[in-house]
Amino acid sequence: MDALVKIDLKEAISGGGPVIVELGCGPKKKEGRIGVDSIDLPNVDIVADLEKGLPFLPDNSVDELHCRSVLEHIQNFENLMRDIVRVLKSNGRAYIFVPHFSNPHYYSDYTHKRFFGLYTFYYFVDNKHQLKRKVPHFYTDVRIIILSQRLIFRSSFKIIKPFKKLIGWFINTHTLLQQYYEENLCYVIPCHGIEVVFSPAS
Repeated sequence: MDALVKIDLKEAISGGGPVIVELGCGPKKKEGRIGVDSIDLPNVDIVADLEKGLPFLPDNSVDELHCRSVLEHIQNFENLMRDIVRVLKSNGRAYIFVPHFSNPHYYSDYTHKRFFGLYTFYYFVDNKHQLKRKVPHFYTDVRIIILSQRLIFRSSFKIIKPFKKLIGWFINTHTLLQQYYEENLCYVIPCHGIEVVFSPAS
C-alpha cells in the first residue's frame, strides 16, 4: 500500500519549527510530532508500511525521530535504518527503544521478528568507534554515530524494581560494564530493553 498522508506534510516540514517524527505512534502520539503508524488511528498523521521505509519524507528534513518498541516488528530492518539516516538532518537525532534479547517477555509476542543486543546498532558504526568487542561493519554502507546507549532494567514485581534500578545505574556507568553484563550476566538478571540515541555519520 502507498502511504496515506493525512496532513499538509510540506507545510509541516517547512513551517519553521523543529520537525519531529514518531514512528509507530499508535493512538498516543505526543503533541508537536508527525505520527506515523501502519494502522489508521485518529492521531496518526501518516499511515504507512514501515517495511517499505520512509519514502514520503524528503532527505535531510527531520530534526528528531522517535521510535519506541517498533523495530523488533520490522523484517526489513536495514532498509528502514537506511531511510532513518537519509531523512535525518546532519545534526538530527534518532531516539530508539527496543527490547533486549534477554527480556523473557520478548518471546510472548508472536509479531516480534528480530532480537536486539548491545552490539546490534554497532554494525552500522565505523571501525574506529566500535566497542571493545568489535563487530563487522562491512555488511552495510549505512553509517551512524551512537551518541548514547543505555541498558534498561525493569520488573513487573514491585519488590524487585529498586534492585533492578540500582543494577541498571551501575551497569550503565561504563561501556565495559555493559559488555561484561551482556556476556556473563544477562540470563541471570534479564534486561528489559535498550535505549540508543544516534545521528547520521557525516
